[in-house]
Amino acid sequence: MVEIGRGKSGRRAYTLDEIGIVPSRRTRHPEEVSIAWQIDAYRFDLPLVVAPMDSVVSPATAVEIGRLGGLAALDLEGLWTRFDDPESLLAEVAVLDDETATRRLQEIYTEPIKEDLIGRRIEEVKASGVTTAARLSPQRTVRYHKAVIDAGADIFVIRGTTVSAEHVSGRAEPLNLKQFIYELDVPVVVGGCATYTAALHLMRTGAAGVLAGFGGGSGHTTAAVLGVAVPMATAVADVAAARRDYLDESGGRYVHVIADGGMTRSGDIAKALALGADAVMVGSPFARASQAPGRGYHWGSEAHHPELPRGTRLRVGTIGTLEQILHGPSSRADGSMNMMGALRRTMATSGYSDLKEFQRVEVVVTPSEPRR
Repeated sequence: MVEIGRGKSGRRAYTLDEIGIVPSRRTRHPEEVSIAWQIDAYRFDLPLVVAPMDSVVSPATAVEIGRLGGLAALDLEGLWTRFDDPESLLAEVAVLDDETATRRLQEIYTEPIKEDLIGRRIEEVKASGVTTAARLSPQRTVRYHKAVIDAGADIFVIRGTTVSAEHVSGRAEPLNLKQFIYELDVPVVVGGCATYTAALHLMRTGAAGVLAGFGGGSGHTTAAVLGVAVPMATAVADVAAARRDYLDESGGRYVHVIADGGMTRSGDIAKALALGADAVMVGSPFARASQAPGRGYHWGSEAHHPELPRGTRLRVGTIGTLEQILHGPSSRADGSMNMMGALRRTMATSGYSDLKEFQRVEVVVTPSEPRR
């Protein structure tokens, strides 16, 4: 513990920028490395969930990401379930000036969510044959979950900035996660959380996966607005420790840890997996794809909160196709393209052949350097 003052101490926590992966005495060829990931009955070629953000995931991009080996979660509280055709609104958001962007986003997202569109969007993705993941916030899960299940979603994501297994409210009956998950016939991924104790409680609800982190990263202002922040490297390592202990406590039940937020480069993804994550949830790198609905801009659900926005609309630009960002070839030397090829090379350099083995790789704490 570090003494902050006589009346308060705190742990030293680490960002991903402060972690380095150590090469081993043994190396492999990148083509002999497997980065496949399986959660419940669903197997993916890539350990990747693309974050449920309107600037990144539309029904069309969800299908394309599935075709490329990953999983994309569609935000069921976004524009695609509020409007029959949100393309004109997405185009408008891309030309707003910075001064008016937040207010206009708040106005656009006042349109009510329509249950029939929830079902229609899930069916659009499912019809392509890829695995379908859909996201709701804890506040709207009870109201809309039946529409999600009836439409045939394969994986249900309950995602908020911070989700606890013991939400206390004097205003309304809170979501009982344990009972809710028990009654569903689909695997549930829930989060975020950033501490050992919170993760252990979420794992005890029966979730198939837990999101480690606040799902922030690019454009997220939660630390500035709320003062809430846990550096990502420490968050992932703590949640992975909860998974290990819950595995013993439950007699062998394995809960997947999905690192969520703060990963913009291929090296960040490799470090999150090295620290114990089974997969990563990433948003902003794919907002830079030519197919991205945001047209070179990126924002999350926090950016249009009606009372207290905790995110901004961020210009990220366009660098290539989804396939180039995932699988290359890359024309950039900053870790923004061929992200999965880079992960394979990292694992090959450190001598590991699959993701579970790679979680045992040695890491070091390094001085943090400004990002280029």
